[in-house]
Amino acid sequence: MVHIWNDPSEVPTDFGPTVVTIGNFDGVHRGHQQVLSQLIRTARLNHARAVVITFDPHPAQVHRPESAPELIMGLEDKLVALGEVGLDAVLVMKYSLELASLTPEEFVSSIIVDTLKASHVVIGHDTRFGRGNSGDLDTMKDLGEKLGFEVQVINEFGAEGFPLHGAGGDSAGTHGAETHDAGTDGAAAEHGAGDRRCSSTWVREALREGDVATAAAVLGRPHRMRGTVVHGAARGRDLGFPTANLAADATGYIPADGIYAGWLVDEAGTRWPAAISVGSNPTFDGVSRQVEAHVIDRPQEAVEDFDLYDQTVVVEFVARLRGMVAYRGPEALIEQMRLDVVQTHQILFAG
Repeated sequence: MVHIWNDPSEVPTDFGPTVVTIGNFDGVHRGHQQVLSQLIRTARLNHARAVVITFDPHPAQVHRPESAPELIMGLEDKLVALGEVGLDAVLVMKYSLELASLTPEEFVSSIIVDTLKASHVVIGHDTRFGRGNSGDLDTMKDLGEKLGFEVQVINEFGAEGFPLHGAGGDSAGTHGAETHDAGTDGAAAEHGAGDRRCSSTWVREALREGDVATAAAVLGRPHRMRGTVVHGAARGRDLGFPTANLAADATGYIPADGIYAGWLVDEAGTRWPAAISVGSNPTFDGVSRQVEAHVIDRPQEAVEDFDLYDQTVVVEFVARLRGMVAYRGPEALIEQMRLDVVQTHQILFAG
């Protein structure tokens, strides 16, 4: 079981020694997973525990909220994804201007050394940390010699395992660290990766275009949103296609408007195939964007037999079927929705 700490004071005094890496890890994509795999290998070889330091809120939301990137996932899903890779612990640092004011040595000494008792620190070539992003790889190596830990540098690798020569990552700049964005693999290459490294920026670009297949290739899993099911306008029910509507405060990057094949995971952990709509219901002159999932292949279609209201559910996007279209009337929309359900079934259960 992975330990989750929300403050350095929660770390047990006898938890070390540890191997530590730091970053925002938005998306926990394949590049992040490569870093984390090396972190865990190093920890096991040195009979230590693998620990990630991450930040909430995202540092950009504190330093430049007007231009901060929309997050790929909320904190809960990030912790789930980090836990899935086999870490021993995650320390979530509450990001603030006070934390950002620490010098590189103050941060490393107080958190990485005194609190986590790190024997090794695993970082990328472009890691920046400390006040004004003044710390870099050389700074960390100097601090390692001074404070008694080793520094292991992560290289970037292309689709076939060769060193990467292309550009293309985030530069999230935090007091703690730049987001790790090294690495890619064959699956991403098949979706136009070339020599571009996996990055949170790439995932956001794909989702902005509705290209959830490329997003999944970079992430290593389908993109997810998480939210509470709330009552909507009940148009789907009236049309014979009842939907689970996510609340406006649902977490996760909202893909481009359109219809998607995917899955809905309820609070019991049951995965239901679903046709997912993202948009403002243009046929009915809708205004606000909504994310709603129509579960298909249910034993009974009656809403009262399948009540998801007030449940917190996860919606996973597998493939985009089409863009959002304003139809001439309910009949044309119903016919298209029937086709969407058939196509969703074909995609999710192919083979």
